[in-house]
Amino acid sequence: MVEVANAIRFLLNGDEVMLTDVSPDLTLLDWLRLNRRLRGSKEGCAEGDCGACTVLVGRLMGDEIIYDSVTACIRFVGSLHGTHVVTVEHLRGENGALHPVQQAVVDHHGSQCGFCTPGFVMSLYGLWMRDPDPSRTAIEKALQGNLCRCTGYAPIIRAGQAISGYGRPEADLLRAERIAVKDRIKAINDGRRIEVGAGEQRIIIPASLDDFASVYEANPEARIVAGSTDVGLWVTKFMRQIGPVIFIGHLQELKRIAENDSEVRFYAGVSYSEALPVIEANFPQLGELWNRIAGEQIRNMGTIGGNIANGSPIGDTPPPFIALGAKLHLRRGEHRREIKLEDYFLAYGKQDRQPGEFVESVTLPLLPAGETFATYKISKRREEDISALCGAFRVFVNDAGTVGMARIAFGGMAATPKRARAVEAALIGKNWSMDTVEAVLGHFAEDFQPITDMRASAEYRLLAAQNLLKRFYLETQGAGVRLKREVA
Repeated sequence: MVEVANAIRFLLNGDEVMLTDVSPDLTLLDWLRLNRRLRGSKEGCAEGDCGACTVLVGRLMGDEIIYDSVTACIRFVGSLHGTHVVTVEHLRGENGALHPVQQAVVDHHGSQCGFCTPGFVMSLYGLWMRDPDPSRTAIEKALQGNLCRCTGYAPIIRAGQAISGYGRPEADLLRAERIAVKDRIKAINDGRRIEVGAGEQRIIIPASLDDFASVYEANPEARIVAGSTDVGLWVTKFMRQIGPVIFIGHLQELKRIAENDSEVRFYAGVSYSEALPVIEANFPQLGELWNRIAGEQIRNMGTIGGNIANGSPIGDTPPPFIALGAKLHLRRGEHRREIKLEDYFLAYGKQDRQPGEFVESVTLPLLPAGETFATYKISKRREEDISALCGAFRVFVNDAGTVGMARIAFGGMAATPKRARAVEAALIGKNWSMDTVEAVLGHFAEDFQPITDMRASAEYRLLAAQNLLKRFYLETQGAGVRLKREVA
């Protein structure tokens, strides 16, 4: 029998917080500003896009505390149990001076109107703690999720490069607190399930993966929330009720990655950031796509399982995963089953998932020798934007120059992520040449009848899909460097 506690507990800067009455849809940003009067974190977009509300959330990973930058506007208070929340108000230097990050921003004129500045400071702080001497590229990546409406990026980047001239992370006061903070967090994470509220206001924080499976089987009407990068917008933009909620972002068993000589298995709670090193090592063709998924804060929050489970037709991971032949592992209570990922998506908003069943993990076979694979994302902005369409291409060309295998998958072209089976069939057995590619382009209209929306017209999507196949072919012929330079 799992012991149950009735309070959400976490650390806020230097104080312990205990909450027994929390709405499932209460965001961290609203709670900070309205309940705690900590107004350094700003609301700019309320959808995780602008970074003005950036804070750090520390969590135990093994015996270490890992601090991630997150957007407080779509992070729910209910998900914070057993964490350490650090806001801009907690930053300080010695003897009342500014923190090195803050002083660097001041001296390099990195603040103009000042609205977004606390968010930039917190993103730079998170980077500086991980890498005290970051490259310009690393700084730009860390700031992907922070927007400056005064167009002051150049001085902010210069400030990021200069921080260690004002002090080193070893002397940071937060680092000096780490041992005490770690002990306090360990005491909070005492192995009990947390239950707060009742009915639609009920919050459940399972004690373990098995406890989660049991709780969800008994409460199939509950909403599962891991990173809240989608569900957060349901609250802030659509004012939807999301309770009762089961928060699972803390479950270490869902953050496992298992590798062997033939495949990689990502458990559902692995964030994009946590997955990146393994993706780059085993599927380097996905590295560029991975770094264009939203911004740093969203990559720290969003999970691989969540991106699959919600069934969005424009999710970034399903097209390449389908092209790779991914297997999906589903669980209901103690019962587990395995299906092809492509078979999980049935129709818009409908997936092959039974009441009380959840995505536990996804397995990606390693790319066999001799095969070529690439994924392309088309969006209005290069970074931190939703796909207008995303195409993944995988082919095997034998020694005779003939296509022996083809798997092509798209997101944004249909009501679900979907394979281009007519195009695949038209390619197989043909010479791998531009003539063959040109000849099969008409089959895209058999596979897809895309819609027109705010991101792209149906005509654009169909033409772009055809052109991506041409691009893929040209890159297999060594024209990739030139093409990528022209696109950039």
